[in-house]
Amino acid sequence: MLHSDSINDNICAISTPPGFGGIAVVRVSGPDAIQIVNTIFSKEISKAKGYSLHYGEIIKNNHDIDQVVVSIFKSPKSFTGEDVVEISCHGSTYIQQEILLLLIENGARIAKPGEFSQKAFFNGKMDLTQTEAIADLIHAKSKSAHDIALNQMKGGFANELSTLRTKLIELASLVELELDFSEEDVEFADRDQLQSLIETIIQNLEKLKQSFNYGNAIKNGVPVVILGRPNAGKSTLLNNLIDDDRALVSDIPGTTRDTIEESSIINGIEFKFIDTAGIRETKDKVEKMGVERTLSMVEKASILVYVYDASTTTLEEVELDLLAFQKVAIPKLIIANKIDLVNNVEFKQHLNISATNKQDTEKVKSKVLDLFSSLAENHEGVILTNARHLEAIQLSLADLSKVRDGLNNNASGEFIAMDIRQSLHHIGTITGEISSDELLGNIFANFCIGK
Repeated sequence: MLHSDSINDNICAISTPPGFGGIAVVRVSGPDAIQIVNTIFSKEISKAKGYSLHYGEIIKNNHDIDQVVVSIFKSPKSFTGEDVVEISCHGSTYIQQEILLLLIENGARIAKPGEFSQKAFFNGKMDLTQTEAIADLIHAKSKSAHDIALNQMKGGFANELSTLRTKLIELASLVELELDFSEEDVEFADRDQLQSLIETIIQNLEKLKQSFNYGNAIKNGVPVVILGRPNAGKSTLLNNLIDDDRALVSDIPGTTRDTIEESSIINGIEFKFIDTAGIRETKDKVEKMGVERTLSMVEKASILVYVYDASTTTLEEVELDLLAFQKVAIPKLIIANKIDLVNNVEFKQHLNISATNKQDTEKVKSKVLDLFSSLAENHEGVILTNARHLEAIQLSLADLSKVRDGLNNNASGEFIAMDIRQSLHHIGTITGEISSDELLGNIFANFCIGK
């Protein structure tokens, strides 16, 4: 966490991943960043223009450490809003450490996790939602996660919140204006107008809230639970979906006794396929624990894939199994497996496959993608992916519900205004307009050192 006595510190760090590589980037930021690098660089750059590149050597005690390219970004047109210098050197760990030591000897200190981004926040270059999006962008493992993070980093979520905040301020001003002239019995705000405005705000916040499960699945991988009776072919299906022999396969029922989770990218979306223990009554304690874990995994799933052995399981048994998950409000794919063992029989209401057939596995992938696409249709525009943002929106909605109830019951304007201000407070914590040292410390502690 940055304090007022360290906000102007000159900081440095390696911004590229640790270890050997073709090149590495050492970043410096602060009021003296250019001068510090100038003292260890073979060319004069103290008066160099911003957005300029300079080729030369890093020098220590009149000996060359490396040939480098120095990039200069001058305040305020830089990532942090301060003077920033990036040194692109060869990826030797020795070279990287030598450059860091030279920077420290000449007035910089090692940056804390996320401190470059934290400086950008304090210097007004971005709000908290945008800085958090940087971390999401760095950790994105699929195109869909990348797209959401990039949109948030560009200010998509911040703009949505700004619109909502403006409406809340408008609502608060109408109510508080009445309070200022309460002794004159003047009504500046029509209660119906206030009700309409509050309903619009609540609907917009509810839409953001409802998008979280979808956004969180995109960010961390869409959980797809594969379940069914023992020996239905679930593990074979998992292995073919991820193109790896990850799950043990045998003809013995109950082979899988614990959940096995593996990821696969399908059309730019990361899916987490979860193989589970076969569902059946059993006296085996270990297998029973596996069945209980299977049922608990269903609650966390975004998509349910039920697999049954078409050669041994009747449709009545299938329907009986599915009754247990009838109240689970997520898309479901019902698969009739081992169809190659059934002569001239087709289960038209289900997807007919042989899990050992690669082409059939592609059909499963296509169906899973279609089911997820149906979820996406309900979540257009800004998507919520951060649990901190969700909590703030839930708190804001709770206060706005009090506002709505107060308007319906003709409550005192003072109480209504108080709840509106509290709702504004919660929205402000998302963007950082309202913040605390503890909040900022928790957010930036999760960043890498060089960012």
